[in-house]
Amino acid sequence: MDIVSSRQNPIVRACRELADTPDPAGVRILLDGAHLVRDAETAGHEFELIAVAASRLTIDTEEGELARRLEMRGSAVYAVNDKAFAAMSPVRTPSGIVAIARRRPTDARAMYRGSDGFVLVAVDVQDPGNLGAVIRAAEAGGATGVLVCGASAHPFSWKALRGSMGSALRLPIASVPDVEVCVAELRAAGVRTVAAAPREGRDPDALDWKGHCALVIGGEGTGLRDAVRASCDEEVTIPMVAPVESLNVAVAAAILIYAARRQRSPMRLRNDGPSTDFLTTPGPSKGRRT
Repeated sequence: MDIVSSRQNPIVRACRELADTPDPAGVRILLDGAHLVRDAETAGHEFELIAVAASRLTIDTEEGELARRLEMRGSAVYAVNDKAFAAMSPVRTPSGIVAIARRRPTDARAMYRGSDGFVLVAVDVQDPGNLGAVIRAAEAGGATGVLVCGASAHPFSWKALRGSMGSALRLPIASVPDVEVCVAELRAAGVRTVAAAPREGRDPDALDWKGHCALVIGGEGTGLRDAVRASCDEEVTIPMVAPVESLNVAVAAAILIYAARRQRSPMRLRNDGPSTDFLTTPGPSKGRRT
């Protein structure tokens, strides 16, 4: 491989621009780290480009091995000297490999079809790490898709992708800006909608989660607006011991998703026993390099 050494190289600029401004359509996505690049390959996404730090090629590393294997399979792979690579990686401590992949957009209405789907609707989840963790909990708990609404973070920004630990590369995800329209279309399609409410909703284990239903959760702060809650078929509230009044949105989503799963499908554990880290993300990214 020829070694890219300039911060002004089009490869470097392409990654920096996508880190700063995610593709509005969510087609071109920036992946940082061997874990996400490998997950994208397994999920069948095409790679526009792959860049590996040149220092990872001079010794036996996971990033170097992955880059060589993908190059042998026909992907465009570039070696980048460490100084230029630091400029294209979105994290403070570069992982050694980044890629731009292309995903196929999901038709939101495709999630409504069938008779037994379980859709998560995330409304105004503004922190990308939280949104990624919500998406990860949705996949872990057996949701068939996620609809991202309102003022939520971009589900395919690099921070949300890291937070999802690869789940966003596998689970059907679509953005529907207007939450009222989203809920109306769900109900018109015969999907029962359940709104997460801070109080006075039904206990999660007392609710009937079977059949085609959608769980609608609000973001950080005030949660769902009253009008959104009123437009849903039912409300659910997580019981909490005083003085605690709220939970992190990803934690709350996971509790409700697993309440639904207990009814919808018997819990199947992995061969090596139950996982206890399904909300763990790979350390704080500490923000975009500048």
